[in-house]
Amino acid sequence: MTTPLIFAIDNGTQSVRALLFDLEGNLIGKGKTEIDPYFSEQPGWAEQHPDYYWESLGKACESLWQSVDVSPAQVKGIAVTTQRGTVVNLDTEGRVLRPAITWLDQRHAAVDGPVSGRWGWAFKALGLEDTITRFREKAQANWISQQQPAIWENTGKFLLLSGYLNWRLTGRYVDSTGSQVGYIPFDYKRQRWAAPRDFKWQVLPVTRAQLPELVPPGATIGDLQPEAAEHLGLPAGLPVIAAASDKACEVLGSGGISPDTGCMSYGTTATINTTSARYIEPIRFMPPYPAAVPRHYCTEVMIYRGFWMVSWFKHEFGLRERHLAEERGIQPEQLFDELVQAVPPGSMGLMLQPYWSPGVREPGPEAKGAIIGFGDVHTRAHIYRAILEGLAYALREGRERIEKRSGVKMRRLRVAGGGSQSDVAMQLTADIFNLPAERPHTYETSGLGAAMDAAVGLGLIADFPTAVRQMTRVGRRFEPNPEHVRLYDRLYREVYTQMYRRLKPLYHSIRDITGYPR
Repeated sequence: MTTPLIFAIDNGTQSVRALLFDLEGNLIGKGKTEIDPYFSEQPGWAEQHPDYYWESLGKACESLWQSVDVSPAQVKGIAVTTQRGTVVNLDTEGRVLRPAITWLDQRHAAVDGPVSGRWGWAFKALGLEDTITRFREKAQANWISQQQPAIWENTGKFLLLSGYLNWRLTGRYVDSTGSQVGYIPFDYKRQRWAAPRDFKWQVLPVTRAQLPELVPPGATIGDLQPEAAEHLGLPAGLPVIAAASDKACEVLGSGGISPDTGCMSYGTTATINTTSARYIEPIRFMPPYPAAVPRHYCTEVMIYRGFWMVSWFKHEFGLRERHLAEERGIQPEQLFDELVQAVPPGSMGLMLQPYWSPGVREPGPEAKGAIIGFGDVHTRAHIYRAILEGLAYALREGRERIEKRSGVKMRRLRVAGGGSQSDVAMQLTADIFNLPAERPHTYETSGLGAAMDAAVGLGLIADFPTAVRQMTRVGRRFEPNPEHVRLYDRLYREVYTQMYRRLKPLYHSIRDITGYPR
């Protein structure tokens, strides 16, 4: 009897991966194509051609099938997980009208006055006018309708990247509720398109007819069409099963199915999440996102440019390590870990606040990054460690917000994403949180979460708790060091938590004087 396999597509920001998992959560095969995250025709723009994602998927599939000794006939179903908030415009015939606007894009639509009517009164009374203005400015649909009205007029479907790939696979405009994260008219509490009287229809040009049908994670989206089957190297007719966004799938693939398990992602955007059946706003008036488990929520706090800062440091200050790694035939990360280990916990008092990109509410849109505590003892190694520690401090702050809002204490951490492969980052995370930090058994947690959605949806596994027990496990566990815990706790409480409040007036002055950030 051949082993049943699940085919997971993970279209991230920096790569497209084609993955094969068995029902024990083992990664049987992987094909990966590195991609350019975006191109930019204007300052602040971040766009990519939708066909580029599809072509890159085909290359990843070619690489996969060349690397494994299994039959495509063993595959029982397909699931898609993608980066969040990237949008695609199609005409009524399904033709792409313009490049996709990715989640990294920084352009702003014009906002003409406050929201009118009862919604406007409510937002003013609740102090949400700035939050709603930012939503309207950041909504890609608003910018396109204002700046490219002919394209908007011809837009038959307005899809997230997940919906676009599902359409390429099945020929159907259907997407998962678990993938709906973006500036769209979605009701996060009820996990469906917003009701007709919801304010989002008033402030966006989107119509219901332009949006796809929604189904919950685990539901069947459609059957794999012949042309798509040839592109993927799979049999036509395979069921395509709804999964969820990459972060939601990462949480599920890490084994996070309860509110006492904190799931951290050390990725381009750093996040801390729990999964809950309750609708809990981790920051007041900021909704939790749909989970990869039907009718559940991800209570997420994010650091927008998270581990991008680590990449920034390596690019700007890590030339020596990159050259040495190339000479020795090793990964640069090994040398960067050595760099961090040369510095004591606490980075000799160097403290970093990782607000490299402004927030909406906490921190607010005026926020900027900051590093304080410099002395003549500090080197670039101290800066690198301070970046890692600053991210962990910010995520600990997120943990405390989630615990306060939910009333449930986190008892363990599961840490995924590229940064989780650093033992030093894992250890300092355990120390700063004073919790065991557990690395999942596979790096491909987003793809695994999508595969779990498919396995349950196909009836190959009974339910999600069983899928977590059967398909996820801990690869390595890092215990807190009591001496380091005491040091980090004082730095966090006495310094880090004071920084934003004390620097906030200066951030306002910077914005007033220079106009940055907007």
